[in-house]
Amino acid sequence: MRRPAPDCLDPKIHHNNLLPSILAKIEANVAGADDAVVLDHRGFIAETNATHLFMVTGGRLATPTTASCPEGITRAAVLELAVAAGIGCEVGDYTLPQLYNAEESFVTGTMGGLAPVLSVDGRTIGDGTPGPVTKRLTALYADLTATTGTPVT
Repeated sequence: MRRPAPDCLDPKIHHNNLLPSILAKIEANVAGADDAVVLDHRGFIAETNATHLFMVTGGRLATPTTASCPEGITRAAVLELAVAAGIGCEVGDYTLPQLYNAEESFVTGTMGGLAPVLSVDGRTIGDGTPGPVTKRLTALYADLTATTGTPVT
């Protein structure tokens, strides 16, 4: 599933872009997957049907730009936590093969916080377990939300 080009439908307006997300979720359900990776109109990863996607390669955190999806407050919080923890971060255009070859991957969302991604399209990510960067950021995010007393929204 791909997000429409921004000149067709503004991806920053969340209520206007739900149909592609719903169709992607239906595809994921049919395939027996929890979520679907959604591509932008150019073929780069945008997000999943419901969450922002991160990957780790060489100990560095990478996440797609928000050119084709809403910004995401939890995404921003994780990026801030990573910088504060000395974890290198890159925001850019990433392909499915880059995700398939990542050492780790996780998604972020307001309701779920951080959740590890262990496989994509039947391909195991890393060794198939949550990696050290995912675990560290999950703990930092849990500390952040425990300190504030409310989830980051």
